Amino acid sequence: MILIDNPITGLIILVAIMISDISLGIVALLSAMIGTWIGYIGGKDKAAVNQGIFGYNSVLAGIALFLFLGGELQWVIALVGAAVVTLITAAMMYVLSSTVVPVLTLPYIMLTWTTVLSSYHLKTFHLSPELVPQDLIHLNLDQGENVQWLNGLIDGIGQVYFQENMWSGVLILIGICWAGWRLALYAVIGTLIAWLTAYGLGAEITSLNLGLYGFNGVLTILAVSGIYSTGRRLELLRGMIAVILTVPVTAGVTTWLNPYGLTSLTLPFVLVTWLFITTEQILPELLANKSG
Repeated sequence: MILIDNPITGLIILVAIMISDISLGIVALLSAMIGTWIGYIGGKDKAAVNQGIFGYNSVLAGIALFLFLGGELQWVIALVGAAVVTLITAAMMYVLSSTVVPVLTLPYIMLTWTTVLSSYHLKTFHLSPELVPQDLIHLNLDQGENVQWLNGLIDGIGQVYFQENMWSGVLILIGICWAGWRLALYAVIGTLIAWLTAYGLGAEITSLNLGLYGFNGVLTILAVSGIYSTGRRLELLRGMIAVILTVPVTAGVTTWLNPYGLTSLTLPFVLVTWLFITTEQILPELLANKSG
């Protein structure tokens, strides 16, 4: 999920989820196993399977469905969702294989939204009471002064895995640092810039305190300045600009989804990362043509 191919990092993150909620940790582990197993028996690219390419969307889908849905079939739906999203991931990888655009977390986003929305018509799916449609005209945002900046910064990292526990956020940061201190530095810069940008633009205090503006920034800077870096100068600056863009995108997507009781998940990360990856391919060609 955090675009890092390191088993120790994955183990530390699993522990971070476990200390927050044992059940959630078990769902994450089983989801990873399901996604990896399906990718292994059905895929030709064993290297991609070993890198966890077929597992991270399964983990996110399993966690999201377990949190957003309830009822007696909560576990079953979460794990079935983890399996189905693997197939969606494979299909999207095939469709996008001729482009420079990576799949990222789009499969998990689409599956989670579809499943949550189906709860309005299918009684088997019991929607969490926390996910309720909101009337935009009467939307009540907390603009108070109780700013918990430290919680907001740490949770900006932890919310990558839906964690609102400070120690879970710290452990996830340690896991990133295990893979490379530079990546950990990027994660800290990402959550800090996202928090400052959101605060400066007058974001809702509750969302700030929960790190809901930070996690997309963390993922985006890891992608733009780290994993998908072109090795050119000013990569960190590009990543910082990308983080800033995630804030209004998060606000816009959240507003769009409020009437449906949905959350933005990691769609801002996907959209902004795609923007920077594709423009990196297009602009050099435009400049070359102009100079010619």
